Amino acid sequence: MKLIPIITALLVLAGLYMVVFERDVLLGVAQTTTQDETVMDAADATAPESVVTDTAAVSVVAMHSVAQTIDSAVILRGRTEAARKVTVAAETSGLVISEPLRAGASVNAGDVLCRLDPGTREASLAEARARLAEAEGRVPEAQAGVLEANARVREAEINLNAASQLSEGGFASETRLVSAQAAMEAAAAGVQRANSGVASAQAGIQSAQAAVASALREIDKLTITAPFSGLLETDTAELGALLQPGAPCAAIIQLDQVKLVGFVPETDVSKITVGAMAGARLTSGAQVQGRVTFLSRSADELTRTFRVEVTVENSDLAISDGQTAEILVASDGRTAHLIAQSSLTLDDDGVLGVRTVAEDDIAKFMPVTLLRDTAEGVWVTDLPETVDIITLGQEFVVDGVRVAPTYTDAKG
Repeated sequence: MKLIPIITALLVLAGLYMVVFERDVLLGVAQTTTQDETVMDAADATAPESVVTDTAAVSVVAMHSVAQTIDSAVILRGRTEAARKVTVAAETSGLVISEPLRAGASVNAGDVLCRLDPGTREASLAEARARLAEAEGRVPEAQAGVLEANARVREAEINLNAASQLSEGGFASETRLVSAQAAMEAAAAGVQRANSGVASAQAGIQSAQAAVASALREIDKLTITAPFSGLLETDTAELGALLQPGAPCAAIIQLDQVKLVGFVPETDVSKITVGAMAGARLTSGAQVQGRVTFLSRSADELTRTFRVEVTVENSDLAISDGQTAEILVASDGRTAHLIAQSSLTLDDDGVLGVRTVAEDDIAKFMPVTLLRDTAEGVWVTDLPETVDIITLGQEFVVDGVRVAPTYTDAKG
């Protein structure tokens, strides 16, 4: 057996183990060796003053970055919704006697969708009108009774006055006076009864008028019309179908305007305002623009998101109801730095950030907030206006380590 290849393999394995698993120890030994060599070189130097560094500087590549103002946008996933959508239902029962309209047909406000069989409703209307005429005929009779009762009251007053004067002169008996007073009271009661008859006749008229209005309203319910202009989403009720109150006649949808509906998380709701410009890309590839017309002030209890609606013109009806859309809502611009995505790193607590070159060429970690990912790089914020960002070698240094940066041009 040859021992030299085996020994060589063992040495290689040991070296790999030190590099992979004992890297910190190996670096510590190397740094100690470098420090010792530096101290020895400094001791041998003939210069009057010598600089001794505690730690060797780590070579890194960095770039000078200056913050730029960018247009910020909130990106939402949503869908399209029709401006109006309603299912027109029957308000009364009856058989459909009109020919059906097919789905997709265009209708205008007031167009007849379904017409129901009137049945006995015309007869009920005629009966109600007859009762109204009868009630109206009772009013003159009641008014005549009032006139007659008032005449009796005047006659009773005359008799009572005459009886009173004769009784005072001793020419009439007390019995005649009492009889005249009783006649007067009876005449007054007759006036009250006559007035009650007039009120009853007028109440009869009002009741008959209400019956006529009810019969007319019931007949109006037999014709079901479109509440607004739009497209039929379904066929109207078939000829001969029996509709009950609440049964659908047809569904109408209005698409000359559509709403882009999305749900914004509570962390971004403050970035959106009503009236802000917005755009969307549909699954068909079409791009549309509009303005925010509604922002909910109440979060969904389950998702903790807020409903956002963007109104978009759709006069050519190219956009359908229910399409998936990627919505971008414009918000106020923010200052940010454009850096390479590879420059991002994590600290020991898992916080996303970058390592920078601070004063005296000392490495320093700074957390960032990721705004947008583009083909040129990523936009990040929460950094100073100007900063030197380590783009290569940031994984080999920690806070407080001295670096020897080589600078490159910034992105942008």
